Amino acid sequence: MIIKNILPLLFSSLIIACQSNTSQAFVPESNGNMNALTIVMSKSSWGKNLGKQVQTSLTEPYEGLPFDEPKYDLYHLDPSIFSGFARSGRNIVVFNKDTTEQGFKLIKNLWARPQIAAIITGEDDEVMSFYFEENKSLLMRSIDENEKVEKIKRMSKSLNTDKELTERFGITLTFPDAYQTVKDTANFTWIEKKVVKGHLNIIAYTLPLDIDLGKIEERIPKIRDSIGELFVPGRVPGSYMITERAYLPYYYKTKVNSMDAILTKGTWEVQNDFMAGPYVNYIIKDTINKRNIVIEGFSFAPSESKRNYMFELNTIITTMKLVN
Repeated sequence: MIIKNILPLLFSSLIIACQSNTSQAFVPESNGNMNALTIVMSKSSWGKNLGKQVQTSLTEPYEGLPFDEPKYDLYHLDPSIFSGFARSGRNIVVFNKDTTEQGFKLIKNLWARPQIAAIITGEDDEVMSFYFEENKSLLMRSIDENEKVEKIKRMSKSLNTDKELTERFGITLTFPDAYQTVKDTANFTWIEKKVVKGHLNIIAYTLPLDIDLGKIEERIPKIRDSIGELFVPGRVPGSYMITERAYLPYYYKTKVNSMDAILTKGTWEVQNDFMAGPYVNYIIKDTINKRNIVIEGFSFAPSESKRNYMFELNTIITTMKLVN
């Protein structure tokens, strides 16, 4: 039944509009916590299959954390109260029941700036479910990029101006002045930010360009463990940071500033001590200077939510640029 309803609409209606709204001379500044998402849907649909599908997809676990935390915090609004200040959220997904214009649209800065607004329109829940499922990857990528831009904007209000990373490695990172250098030695720099009940950390070092990374699931943990033993001590003598083996890391090929990189997300622990937490590690191939640049962020915040901490560290690392 659903195929019969949807197929005639595919050619004309499955159109994704990524555009800035130019019809408004002014829109207010958007607001909201990081990684928050407003879902506008009728109460009846929210409690049925469509609502459950949306909640399951958008609250899937954030990768690389020791305990599951949702990728986004969802806030449900009924269309009857979606007006005024409610429209100023930074990320909004609206589900409309309508038979005249059906499909999926992704619009920038519709009611506020910066903002990503997804408008999903269909004659019933089944049709709207189809359009959501077909476009959820694009939607989530767009929201992730919007949140990254917002995070950089917030950090840029009080930037750290220390030169250790530039002088040591010829690179720059965008991070706030709440981070302070705690170690700077030959081929190793460590910066740290105090948070509630813990701290966020970024370390940087280099590896030879021709280092063997063939079996990354074996080589990367060994490299991390050797660096931890040399430079990242624990709280008691003889303790140091290692890769926790109980949780399998995630490995990806990606790019940082157009340079090829290997991204690893996993958890760390301290040999001979009771400390642990998540980390994100980038090995970035710098062919210009014939080296690999390794930048890693890790957090220690017992009993605290770590999703936004790791999102911050990941965002900082992806701002890396080579200094000419």
